[in-house]
Amino acid sequence: MPLLTVAAIFFVLWWTVLFIVLPLGHRSQEDEGSVATGTIESAPARFRGGRVLVLTTVISLALYASYHLISSSLGIGIENLPNIVPSFN
Repeated sequence: MPLLTVAAIFFVLWWTVLFIVLPLGHRSQEDEGSVATGTIESAPARFRGGRVLVLTTVISLALYASYHLISSSLGIGIENLPNIVPSFN
């Protein structure tokens, strides 16, 4: 599989997983009982960006590894997806 295809698949997986991981463990300022002046109550009390990035990357790597294992062992890959764009030949 070309390196650009690998990067594209991982990129899409990473961004999808990011939006799944982002709300995990979220505690708002309202939940903590101390709202900073000038912010809304639903703002995070403590944003842990490093934790989110590491967790997103680990989950994405696991998903990509499982995809690669399935595609290499069963021979199912991106090229097996149905072509939904009409051919104008």
